[in-house]
Amino acid sequence: MAAGFGRALVVLKPRKATPFHARHPWVFDSAVDRVEGECGDGDVVDLVSEKRKFIARGIINRRSRLLVRLYTWNPAQALDDGFWRQRIQRAVQFRAQLGYDDPAGAARLVYSEADGLSGLVVDRYAGHLVVQINSLALACRVDHLVGLLAEHWRPASITLRCDGGIAKAEGIDLSGPLQEGLRWGEVPAGPVFIEEHGLRYGVDLATGQKTGFYLDQRENRRAAAGYLRDRRVLDMFCFTGGFSLTASRLGAAREVLGVDVSEKAVAMARANAELNGVSNVRFACGDGFQVLDELLESQQRFDAIILDPPKFTRTRQSVDEALRAYHRINRLAVALLAADGILVTCSCSGSVTREDFLQMLAVVAQKTGREIQILEQRGASPDHPVSASCPESEYLKCFVCRVS
Repeated sequence: MAAGFGRALVVLKPRKATPFHARHPWVFDSAVDRVEGECGDGDVVDLVSEKRKFIARGIINRRSRLLVRLYTWNPAQALDDGFWRQRIQRAVQFRAQLGYDDPAGAARLVYSEADGLSGLVVDRYAGHLVVQINSLALACRVDHLVGLLAEHWRPASITLRCDGGIAKAEGIDLSGPLQEGLRWGEVPAGPVFIEEHGLRYGVDLATGQKTGFYLDQRENRRAAAGYLRDRRVLDMFCFTGGFSLTASRLGAAREVLGVDVSEKAVAMARANAELNGVSNVRFACGDGFQVLDELLESQQRFDAIILDPPKFTRTRQSVDEALRAYHRINRLAVALLAADGILVTCSCSGSVTREDFLQMLAVVAQKTGREIQILEQRGASPDHPVSASCPESEYLKCFVCRVS
């Protein structure tokens, strides 16, 4: 299938082709010289060099600075039903090979760029699927994709979610065909229940943060638990209690206090503790920064602190502001830690690099006069792989530290 055969051509500026030959899937408008031929947003186009040599095939969206998302580098490959079907099947089969196929468990089945499906995220919660569409390219194909998932997985339900900030950047109308909600089957009136590390959790598929549960932290919850035996633990930004309950059950922590700003999340965390018969964990509702200040003022001390805050930035332009926020919460946490305490500190801001975060921790150590030793540097669970061609697919950083 030759370049431009019935399709518009997106012609790159001179010396702009290198990242796309290396299979980076994002073509920003600043790299493009012109578009030749007629095309509408959501149409398939061919990316070519300034000499009009084929590079890759993707889908255009003039409403976004991310002008083209690339899906294949094979000029003979059409972006047809067979293509989407094969990509989804390949991603799902890989999770099964990883062992993430427990019918009662939860896993990320499709992870966007890392699975060659830029803009598509699919999470499984027991027998239910949650689909997150993060690109107009796939928003135009949502019904087809839902049909393929229903055919392959035969789920009890498929729920559609879309991040408001991403939708705005992509020019997606959330009141139109991409309106959030149930797209297939039936979902229970209450939470869906999943199992992780021998614990059960209720998950709100319709309105829970992200797609309902922080699946990316699964292995980090287990790893952190190994450092928490007999310790008094503070779990900040605890959401529905994943780190807290794992600290108690797997980690044999002496006691755990979980704090989150969301009353709904705290209510679910308490319900999850009761569901699992965990009695040495309590939860409180409050602003993370304010609670840390109040605990310090009341001279509280903890043997271990877990920090898993929400995303502080989406862009490199606001990284400095985000790092100031990370510095503040980590400095407060270090001040609350007893000698030789454990600090598990995380960042889900993709624009904040590991180097940025490590430098921030070094400044915290300097300002507090405490030594911070890095015991483990971790990332997301293996069902959230990172594409070597798209380093932006790595976003989660998790550091397990000893603070002298």
